[in-house]
Amino acid sequence: MIIFVKKTRIKTMEKENKYRELLELVKSYIEGEKCEMSVLANAAALLHEAMAPRYFWTGFYVVNGEELLLGPFQGPAACYRIRLGRGVCGTAWKENRTLVVPDVEEFPGHIACSSLSRSEIVVPLCDRQGIVKAVLDIDSRELAAFDDTDAQWLEQIAAAIAETLY
Repeated sequence: MIIFVKKTRIKTMEKENKYRELLELVKSYIEGEKCEMSVLANAAALLHEAMAPRYFWTGFYVVNGEELLLGPFQGPAACYRIRLGRGVCGTAWKENRTLVVPDVEEFPGHIACSSLSRSEIVVPLCDRQGIVKAVLDIDSRELAAFDDTDAQWLEQIAAAIAETLY
C-alpha cells in the first residue's frame, strides 16, 4: 500500500510539473494577442500536444447568445452548437464552474460527439465581470482521466487565456 501511495504521489508531481511548464508556455504564446480565434487555436494545440495521448479531444466552445459555438480544437470532428444547460459544456457554462466527469455515460444529458470519449473536463473562461465567454472542453478515451490536479491547473490556464482576451 505504501508503494502505491508513493507512486501516485510521484505521478501527481509529474503531472503538476507538466502543467506548470504548460501554463508558462501558453502565457508566452498568447501574451499581448487579442484575436480570440488565434489565441484559442494555439492554446488548444499546445494543450493537446503536451498532454497526448491522455487528451483525446481538446478545444473551445464560444458563447454566442443562448448557445455555445464550436471554436478551435484538436481531435476528431465535434458538435457545432450546444445549448445553455445541455451536456457537460452547457452545464459548466450555465453553472459557471468546472465540471470533472469520470464517466460521460453517467452524466445526464451527455452529448456524444464521439463514442470514443469516456471522461471529460470542462472549464469556463470568464471576463472581468465573471461572465462566461467560452469553455475549455477536454475529453479522454480513459475513464476517470481527470482529477482535482487537472481542474486546478486547467483553471489557471483558462484564467490566463481569459485575462488576455476578455
